[in-house]
Amino acid sequence: MQPATAHHVGPNAILQTVEALQALAAPGVLGRICTAAGMPGLAGNLPDRMVPARDALRLHRAVAEILPPDMAEAVARDAGRRTGEYILAHRIPAPAQGLLRLLPRPLAGPMLLGAISRHAWTFAGDAQVSWAWGRTPEFVIHDNPMALPGCPWHCAVFETLFQRLVAPGIMVEHTACCAAHGPVCRFFLHTARRPQGRTWAA
Repeated sequence: MQPATAHHVGPNAILQTVEALQALAAPGVLGRICTAAGMPGLAGNLPDRMVPARDALRLHRAVAEILPPDMAEAVARDAGRRTGEYILAHRIPAPAQGLLRLLPRPLAGPMLLGAISRHAWTFAGDAQVSWAWGRTPEFVIHDNPMALPGCPWHCAVFETLFQRLVAPGIMVEHTACCAAHGPVCRFFLHTARRPQGRTWAA
């Protein structure tokens, strides 16, 4: 296992969290959270390159600890949605997006999962990732350096990409978490929030 301090992730893990806090939280909350995360001057000195995963995790953790649970999840998910939208706008070429939207799910889904795994530094640093396309497709981050209970930021990133490029009804279910002392964070894809075992990959 690589020490979390060695991981670097894309700056959107921080940038879009700041944007979400500015959009959803009361005035002054952003400053409190940045201070609690050990980054009191963050709002005026936003990163423009890869950042240590530990810094992004401190910010995400401060959101979870300071805000009420419902608001904390809303901020994390909004930050994840914004991160997904940024990836769509700046990282995935328009022709590739158009192709994925035209393909049936059994073709588009594995292609997108493969692309996500090849660019996992965005949200998982140098952690090992794997995926499988079966009755219930899954994406796995081993020793996730950005893990928090439920991983709402990760779920929202993945949902945004899959809803926009594969099928609008796709939801992500987080069933195992490194934050709960597990070895992996495991994400299942569904067409709705429903028990595992129902297939949509065919």
